Amino acid sequence: QVQLVESGGGFVQAGVSLRLSCAASGHSYAMGWFRHAPGKELQFVAAIAWNGGGTDYARSVKGRFTISRDKAKSTLYLQMNSLGPDDTAIYYCGASRPGTVGPWYDTNKYAYWGQGTQVTVSS
Repeated sequence: QVQLVESGGGFVQAGVSLRLSCAASGHSYAMGWFRHAPGKELQFVAAIAWNGGGTDYARSVKGRFTISRDKAKSTLYLQMNSLGPDDTAIYYCGASRPGTVGPWYDTNKYAYWGQGTQVTVSS
């Protein structure tokens, strides 16, 4: 069983940066960030392989967001730069079981989810 706890969200103005963290207990495989904006479906943001060697990003965040993980600290990060109002959402981290095969933008590949952290960006 893996437990995930996100943190780092907040209310910010457009243009600033935030870093989200996701503390994980237990062994996980690939991990990812998703977001749920009001009136929209859950959206893939970014994913990273178990060893940190491979990453994938949604087109809307590529070049602005960076996903990383510190295996020693069992923590997943999402560095978000140049935030805009369209980035307003609840951000969730997900973790897959060992041996799961991607694609990592598919929510069905993740067995464990955190409770989410709210990010609100004002214009």
